[in-house]
Amino acid sequence: QVQLVESGGGLVQAGGSLRLSCAASGRTISRNVMGWFRQAPGKEREFVAAISWTGDSTDYADSTKGRFTISRDNAKNTVYLQMNNLKPEDTAVYYCAARGSGLVAVTTYGYVYWGQGTQVTVSS
Repeated sequence: QVQLVESGGGLVQAGGSLRLSCAASGRTISRNVMGWFRQAPGKEREFVAAISWTGDSTDYADSTKGRFTISRDNAKNTVYLQMNNLKPEDTAVYYCAARGSGLVAVTTYGYVYWGQGTQVTVSS
């Protein structure tokens, strides 16, 4: 089992930046594709970004391309989401997630382990 804990959320003005962290425990996530998702009030959860085992392959939602960067440090068992040029529409609870161990494809679906989420609020 993998436990995921997100941190780094908060309140920021539009145009500002935040860096989210996702610390994994229980076992290594070096063989898990990792992803970030978000859910705004009254909306369904949506894909934000994903990263391969080694970090050499990434995928982003169109709404976050060029502004968000996903990265990982397998030695620290941690995944990051650097968010720049934040917009009010980025306001949501952000969740870290992991695909099953050994699955290689970087996808927007098929995540089986989830964190509790961290709130990001962007004021205009």
